Amino acid sequence: QVQLVESGGGSVQPGGSLRLACMLSGVILDYYDVAWFRQAPGKERERVCCSSTVFGDQCYSDSMRGRFTISRDNAKKTVYLQMNNLSPEDTAVYYCATPFKGCHSEEYNYSGQGTQVTVSS
Repeated sequence: QVQLVESGGGSVQPGGSLRLACMLSGVILDYYDVAWFRQAPGKERERVCCSSTVFGDQCYSDSMRGRFTISRDNAKKTVYLQMNNLSPEDTAVYYCATPFKGCHSEEYNYSGQGTQVTVSS
């Protein structure tokens, strides 16, 4: 059974940093692409970053590149999202998920329960 469990969320002031972790079980992480997406109240789901076994790591918006970094530790079955210089616009529930057809896809077959990130002064 595939499970994903996020951790590391919390409250932080603008300009602060957080490191989210996504621990997977029931899979050999070496063979899986893993994505982070977020959803804020009243807004559509937004893809954040994805770690591909083939194409490497990338983040998907100009506002995230340079501030967010995705990485993985296959031995620990964990994917990380380092977020720096956070702003209130980054406030959302952050989820990790396995894309159905790799990082090119925004359809997910498994996802975690999410972790809340709140950025406010």
